[in-house]
Amino acid sequence: MDDSFNTTATSTRARTSSSVVVKTIRVIGWTSLIAGILILGFVAQQLFVTSWFADRNQAALEDQAQTYFTEASAGAEVVPYVPSQAGLQPETGSGTPVGADPSDGTEMEVRRTILVEPAPPVHQAFAIIRVPTIDKLKDGWTVVEGVTRSDLKNGAGHMPHTALPGQPGNAVISGHRTTYGAPFHDFDQLEPGDIIEVETAIGVHTYAVRETEIVRPTELWVTEPRDGAWLTLTTCDPKFSSRRRLVVFAELVDGPNAEAILGA
Repeated sequence: MDDSFNTTATSTRARTSSSVVVKTIRVIGWTSLIAGILILGFVAQQLFVTSWFADRNQAALEDQAQTYFTEASAGAEVVPYVPSQAGLQPETGSGTPVGADPSDGTEMEVRRTILVEPAPPVHQAFAIIRVPTIDKLKDGWTVVEGVTRSDLKNGAGHMPHTALPGQPGNAVISGHRTTYGAPFHDFDQLEPGDIIEVETAIGVHTYAVRETEIVRPTELWVTEPRDGAWLTLTTCDPKFSSRRRLVVFAELVDGPNAEAILGA
């Protein structure tokens, strides 16, 4: 066989192989570039676009909350209460005051009372949370009833079936840390003694931070009832991850029901 033919065939195969390698590298390069752009777009959407919409929605939600304050305050009731193992629970209806013995005619102890507001409808903006030491929350962030994904897109979410803020028991509120306005972004900076205020239809309830904990998402004990009146705030930990939960426990120290609940 002619050596020139062999050389030409070898050269052709080499060029073909080189062309395939170049095309493969080009495809991989463009694919990586497009994937990178899509990932950056997704990150930007999650961090900035969702927060832009959440911040924009806050004005409307605050107006909704203020309107609700007027409506709910008209339905608030003064009710007696007695301590229980699950916190100080309201006792509705009339009855004999604590320590009373109707048969002996002795002076009876006057039963303390608390002010109770109606439970808000699901998805309703019904409260405003403020934290003076955190810039994002100095002016307040709206709290809605519910902790579904759609609820947390709009504001912080109160867990239904836990106590309302300012009431005996454990009021649990959750919020985003990096998206949808990231209202709880700086909660790792809270220290014991820091003040948290929650405004509802019956007034402003002031809490003092007692402790913070990092727990697994499955540790639901943080939502259980507690003696006294507590505010439990939950968010993701670490930032940009949902692997764990940062939990802030704060105790009621002032507000419409503080004197009765604290026994002062």
